[in-house]
Amino acid sequence: MSGIAPSVLNALNALDPDATYSQAGGPKVKSSKGDVFYVKTGHARNYDQWKGEAESLKAMYAAAPGICPRLIAFGEDEESKQRPYMISEYKQFTSLSSTSGKILAKRMALELHEPKKSEAEAKGRFGFEWPTYCGATRLENGWFDTWDEAYASLIKTLLDGLRQEGSTYSEICNLGDQVVSNGNAGSLSSGEPIIFDPASYYGHNEADLAIARIFGGFGEPFFAEYHRHRPKSPPVEEYDERVALYELFHYLNHTVLFGTSYAPPSISRMRRLLKFVEGKA
Repeated sequence: MSGIAPSVLNALNALDPDATYSQAGGPKVKSSKGDVFYVKTGHARNYDQWKGEAESLKAMYAAAPGICPRLIAFGEDEESKQRPYMISEYKQFTSLSSTSGKILAKRMALELHEPKKSEAEAKGRFGFEWPTYCGATRLENGWFDTWDEAYASLIKTLLDGLRQEGSTYSEICNLGDQVVSNGNAGSLSSGEPIIFDPASYYGHNEADLAIARIFGGFGEPFFAEYHRHRPKSPPVEEYDERVALYELFHYLNHTVLFGTSYAPPSISRMRRLLKFVEGKA
């Protein structure tokens, strides 16, 4: 007995019916031909989250092959139709090095963030087809005609989550209403970078850099290399304000997930943004 769920085994057999498969510890599954896969199975409550991750991997791999694990299969238990499973390439990696960080910056600039014909053009310019999760926070997504609308929807989701906590976050919510109205990465043994556990969307490229600046960050050489290949969006003089705007999403999300210790940086960014808008009025 392989110990592998029947639905997963069927998906693997469809990939290569001449191979046999066995568990290799944790989420690893090995084939008799030496291939290694990352496999996870879950409960009905995991379906939407894993579907979003699977679609995110597909979109990213299509834009920049190899920058993330290749999705092999996503589906449901054939009997219950409720237990999802996901199969992808298995990637052994370490923390992101300075060298692989520069490679990642270049690939993001020239491939991942390169405008191209896609599902986004067919259904709207900004957003994503499926709900995704940033940590435990569900983002409903959908398609929007403008990036302003798409990003405002993301911020609104977080503010709605804070409102459910009651008056504790009233200042954040009040400031947030005013604002709205206006890494996971590592290095492979080859030195190539790898991104994992994504929540994808079609949006402004600079928004994708925000999480890389905070909670440890990638360091200035990463951003210098990125902008060497993809210059800062105009108006360049407002770049720092856009940084604050995009960092706000992650600080708000951490406030939703982990509590009041992340409220002060959220509030400081809101105040900075409102002061900037008032100065332009």
